[in-house]
Amino acid sequence: MNFSAIDFETANGHRNSACSLAITVVKDNQIVDQLYSLLNPQTYFDRRNIKIHGIQEADVQEAPTIADLWPHIAALFQPDKLIVAHNARFDCSVLQNSLATFGISTTSFAVLDTLQSSRRLLKGYENYRLNTVCQNLNIELQHHHNALADSIACAQIALWQQNHFGSDALLPFIKQPE
Repeated sequence: MNFSAIDFETANGHRNSACSLAITVVKDNQIVDQLYSLLNPQTYFDRRNIKIHGIQEADVQEAPTIADLWPHIAALFQPDKLIVAHNARFDCSVLQNSLATFGISTTSFAVLDTLQSSRRLLKGYENYRLNTVCQNLNIELQHHHNALADSIACAQIALWQQNHFGSDALLPFIKQPE
């Protein structure tokens, strides 16, 4: 299985306020690369978000914007690529809205949402939050809400599901590019 697992943290409740991004690249069922970057969202930070992820406005003053980083990662977000995220609706929305703030549009790409696949394939959990799924699958997640830790955990969930249920079982959860 080849894919890139992504995770964003946001500065506030708006989906165009990405303040960190992580990408975990999987090739042939192995994690082969990782990227983590703080991002300057060029907007305010809400204290509720700071409490969740610990990133403050001062931390991102010298960080690139998503527009600065985009040329280096855009190749991962193409129609022939698979993006994996836990609650993909949120992460894909953050990507699209944060880029749109800078006048950049994305192409369509295939998306596997491990939140949705976990809800259907894994039964009896109290909830299907990333940390709960990891705990139940014995996947290490030391720094929940750190984008890199979360993207690695998401990649490991997808790989666990593929190993235990097979690739065909994941197909219904992949949204194909339009």
